[in-house]
Amino acid sequence: MGALLKEESTITAKGQTTVPKSVRQALGVDYGGRIAFFVDDQHRVYVEKATEEASDPVVDRFLEFLAQDMSKHPGASVTALPASLRDRVAALVGNMDVDLDAEIDGDVAL
Repeated sequence: MGALLKEESTITAKGQTTVPKSVRQALGVDYGGRIAFFVDDQHRVYVEKATEEASDPVVDRFLEFLAQDMSKHPGASVTALPASLRDRVAALVGNMDVDLDAEIDGDVAL
C-alpha cells in the first residue's frame, strides 16, 4: 500500500498525542471530532473518521432506566446469579466452542 500522507507525532507520558493538522484535514475531522483506530493482525494501525452509529430510542431509554435504577439502588440492582442457575447454564453449554467474531449464517432479525 502506498502512503498518500505520512506524519509523525509524539506520545506524551499520559499516552496522548496530537493528530497532525494534515491528517485531521485528510480525515475531515476538527476540534471535538471523533476518530477510530483499527489494529490488524500484523500490528498495523489504521485511523479513520468515526461514524455516528444510529441510536435506538428503545435501547437508549432502557439504558437510561438501568442507570437511574442502579443510582437509586446501589448494590441491589446488579446481583450475582444464583448458584443453581449458574450451574444449569454451565451444564447446558458444556464445552461448546463459541467464536464471537464468526460471521452469522442466514437471515438475522434484530
